[in-house]
Amino acid sequence: FSDQVGTIDKGNFVEDKNVMCYIACIYEMTNVIKNNKLSYDASMRQIDLMYPPDLKEGAKAAVESCKDIQKKYKDICEVSFYAAKCMYEYNPADFIFA
Repeated sequence: FSDQVGTIDKGNFVEDKNVMCYIACIYEMTNVIKNNKLSYDASMRQIDLMYPPDLKEGAKAAVESCKDIQKKYKDICEVSFYAAKCMYEYNPADFIFA
């Protein structure tokens, strides 16, 4: 399993339910999931709290660009996975997955 999730930060997104739910779990632990949905406001707050100053602007732009992903999926695991993938694809240089 670690071989599937260990390289997410490098853009390796394995379309597997366990991987999808792992990403959702990380997002729950960092409080960006509220009421079983990704929270745009909470995501922006977490970027302010956790990201280095030089990466904040790019990360926020990625969140802004990908905020409507959750309209395409009902399952929070799928939403989390495709949102993370979208943010990576939008701005690989500033993508942090922790």
